[in-house]
This record gives sequence, structure tokens and C-alpha cells, in this order.
Amino acid sequence: MRLSFRFRTIPFLATLVLVAVGILLGNWQVRRAAEKTTLQTRLTQRAALPPLVLDGKPVDPAAVEYRRVIVTGEFVPNWPLFLDNRPLEGRTGFIVLMPFRIAGGDDVVLVARGWVPRDPAVHDRVPQVATPSGRTTIEGLAVLHPARVMELGKAPPPRPGSIVQNVDPAGFAQASSLRTLPVLVEQTNADGSDLIRKWPAPAVDVDRNKGYAFQWYALAAMAFLFFVMTGFRSGTKQAG
Repeated sequence: MRLSFRFRTIPFLATLVLVAVGILLGNWQVRRAAEKTTLQTRLTQRAALPPLVLDGKPVDPAAVEYRRVIVTGEFVPNWPLFLDNRPLEGRTGFIVLMPFRIAGGDDVVLVARGWVPRDPAVHDRVPQVATPSGRTTIEGLAVLHPARVMELGKAPPPRPGSIVQNVDPAGFAQASSLRTLPVLVEQTNADGSDLIRKWPAPAVDVDRNKGYAFQWYALAAMAFLFFVMTGFRSGTKQAG
């Protein structure tokens, strides 16, 4: 019995699509793994650096990101914001954001002060949070913006005391007319409030992305082998 291969257009096109998808998604996961490796290196290097003092001078966001920082000044009490859809340990709640005016000038830096639970009886009621008065010192980690959540449509500009899904320093500066540094500080030191400060670490699980890449490449290889093997099998049956 002579083996022969029967070329079939529709299975070939389906195989071509699967192979292309598998390679594209595998390559994407490889790039994500490389990005996370770079991020892990940056986190390790910057964790070893001494805290950076924010004194109102211009900062390069890329150079300051993930640096431990210290800033002295006072909170701007009339501009709290409440980040919505921020659950913690199975409970719903908000992250409280407030601008912090840096001592010696008019510049402010947006501070993520911590997490507070939502009132289960009144969904849109914002909590009352104690705010230190007068000069104080904040310690924390500089990030470019809070972790983002899915948001449908374009949100209106934030207002004092409003509940928002996402916000960044540039958007806050435009809405508040306050001269705002291009980074946000996730506060880590205590300030006498009941806010909970458990900030999620950046995702750097490189092995997971490598595993996903292997699965996508394997899918592409299996699709190609299946097309070849079924083609030869069909040819064998036809020859008999």
C-alpha cells in the first residue's frame, strides 16, 4: 500500500489560522515574560536605593517609579477622591486618594492613603476618613497611577469627594487646577487613621507567561501535525 497525501483546502486554511494564532499569542507571552523580567530587575535595584525626598522639584516619572519616597507637607482636605471597585480580602471598599501640598511651595503630589470598607447599606455613600491636620511626613512608594479597573465609556472629570473608577495625576491636575507631580505615592506609614495599607505588588510571575507561551506554541505544532497526519491517513484509505 502506497502512502499518499491528499491536500484539502478547508482543513489547510483552518490549520493555517490555528498555527498563526498559536505563534502570535506565543510570541506575545514571550514578550510579556521579557517585560516582567525587566520589571523585576528594576524593582530589585530600586528597592535597594535610599528613599527619595520629593521637594517639589521636577521629577522624571520613569526614573521615580517604584522608588521609596518621603515627602513633607500637608493634605489638601477639600479634594478627597474615592477609587471604586477595590475589594480587599473579600470585602468591597474604596481606596482614598488625596492631594498633598509639598512644604515650601504650591506643588502637590497625589497620595493613595489606604483602603476603607464601603457602607453595605448605602452603595454610593462615601466614608468619613480622619485626615491629619498641619504639617506631616508621608512615606511610601512612587507609582505612575493606581491599578486600573475596567471602565465603560468616558468618565466625567473628578470632583471633590466623588467616587471614581480610575484617575491619574495628569487627569487630576486638569480637573483640580492644582500643580501636580506626575507620580502618585502609595502611603505606607501610619498616620492615625483606620485606613488599611496593603498595596498589591506589581505582577512579575515570569514563569506563568513562559508556560502560556509553551502552550500556544504547542497548539500551533499540534495543529500542523494533525493536518499532516490526517492528510496521509486519508490518502491511505483512498489508495485501498
